Amino acid sequence: MHVAVIMAGGSGQRFWPVSRHNHPKQLLRLTSPEQSLLQEAVGRMSGLIAPERIFVITARHLVAPIRQAGIGLPDENVIAEPCKRNTAGCLVYAAAYLMAKYDVPAEDITMAVVTADHQVPDHELFLKRVEAAMAAADALEGLVTIGIKPSRVETGYGYIELPENAEPVMGHQTGRPVYRAEQFWEKPTPEDAERYVESGRFLWNSGMFFWRISSFLAEFEHANPVYADALLDLMAAFGADDQARADAVFAELPDISIDFALLENAKDVYVAPGRFQWDDVGSWDALERTLPSDPRGNVTLGDPILVDTEDCIVYNAPGAKQMAVAVVGCRDLVVVTTEDGVLVVPKAQAQDVKKAVIALKERGSSQL
Repeated sequence: MHVAVIMAGGSGQRFWPVSRHNHPKQLLRLTSPEQSLLQEAVGRMSGLIAPERIFVITARHLVAPIRQAGIGLPDENVIAEPCKRNTAGCLVYAAAYLMAKYDVPAEDITMAVVTADHQVPDHELFLKRVEAAMAAADALEGLVTIGIKPSRVETGYGYIELPENAEPVMGHQTGRPVYRAEQFWEKPTPEDAERYVESGRFLWNSGMFFWRISSFLAEFEHANPVYADALLDLMAAFGADDQARADAVFAELPDISIDFALLENAKDVYVAPGRFQWDDVGSWDALERTLPSDPRGNVTLGDPILVDTEDCIVYNAPGAKQMAVAVVGCRDLVVVTTEDGVLVVPKAQAQDVKKAVIALKERGSSQL
């Protein structure tokens, strides 16, 4: 049984002031004028997996907004996490929920895990690579991920190292090879990132994962038994329809990522190289890679006025009829306006928007 889990619990703080607590970035149209990031993610996975077996896992306060957003899934397929416990807790919770829901052996369910904030223009290439990763997860005792061939030196992504002179463990005859992963490396220094890209042996960690739940559980038993125990406890709580017990078990988990909790210490991890265009839409500067620009390198939405301005991102959320926005004589800036917020930041510091959100929280601001 193939199922898909879309992680959509993030708050999208780096996209403030457009992204808000009750309407975060996964519900925004940041890479398409017609669809939100989450709608795009559901649409991609629907090419392989029936909608009734695609699940979105998110924060409790986002369940209603997501169900109302018209993403094409049954309401019951939007799962609420009890509290924030990062991607490791999220995926353990999802696996336990699926095991209880379908009541089949753990080896009979293969999970495809994707996120709600990726841009993938070429759906056909994407689906071929996902098919290869799912086939590997079905066949191999281990965890599978998709690694993206780097198109630039990037310090904001994690990297996956392949062995020297790596030979495919499967898929070489079909042109969809899968390799054993050597090691995971978190966000590197600029010097290390340049070395990684030049070597040709490193791929970006896409954050997409594929595994049979039995393999997921076995790897956790080896690398981090507290999560394996929690998965079984959660499954029992779901089976008994005891949400209070599930909430209590989940709350005891550490707040760490799946990379730190499992992948960096797992015994058997495999990678399917993805040669499709891909971008992690993590902060405002990503829009210059995902949206068209004018002849001077500016990306604009909402019809702002630009005078003597180059390589800027200007996002006027209310639109020109409601708010007039003009940017004059600027270079390499992000300018964002909403009805109750304004952001101005150099593109090189787009990741630091989160610091402004923290300061606004400390002030008790209502514009969050």
